Amino acid sequence: MLSFFTGFTVGLSLIVAIGAQNIWVLSQSMAGANRLVIAAVCILCDAALIVTGVYSVQLIQQWLPPLVPVLTWAGVAMLSWLAFGAAQRAWQGQGALLANSRVQVHSWQKTALTALAITLLNPHVYLDTVVLIGSVGSAQSEPFCFTLGACLASLCWFSALTGLAPKLKVWLSSPLRWRLFDALVALVLTGIALKLAV
Repeated sequence: MLSFFTGFTVGLSLIVAIGAQNIWVLSQSMAGANRLVIAAVCILCDAALIVTGVYSVQLIQQWLPPLVPVLTWAGVAMLSWLAFGAAQRAWQGQGALLANSRVQVHSWQKTALTALAITLLNPHVYLDTVVLIGSVGSAQSEPFCFTLGACLASLCWFSALTGLAPKLKVWLSSPLRWRLFDALVALVLTGIALKLAV
């Protein structure tokens, strides 16, 4: 359960932080533009990248054991940097997720292709899911449970973002709520970084 909870919290913290993708998803969902298609594409892409990250690092552990400490400390450094960024945003209070109210609705095929492009052409997605989640997940006692938790975080986030878009627009546009969320993210990521370092 600890690996599952770690996967869920790390996954949620990183997925929520990918701003451009979330703004697009929220804007499209507010317009009622193929919400099920958008959620499915984002969730499946995240799941594929998370599984690839965790198990590719495990293969590296088997083939090149000397790289394991390097990957572990790289994960600690990245988690610490992300925690610092979240703490800085919480202190400054500049965070908010603002959706575009003027959105053109396209066919589900075009929406799916756009969702794929926004997800897979964003370098932060690979850095967060493959590199960071992969390095943290491979260090867990139960990598499968960690992977399951991280994938569930993506499922919960994008299901909520697409399904509850009208209500979330008000909630996510509040700088105060984002300050609280960023403070929580900073604490969680710092705790996981310390655990990984030990």
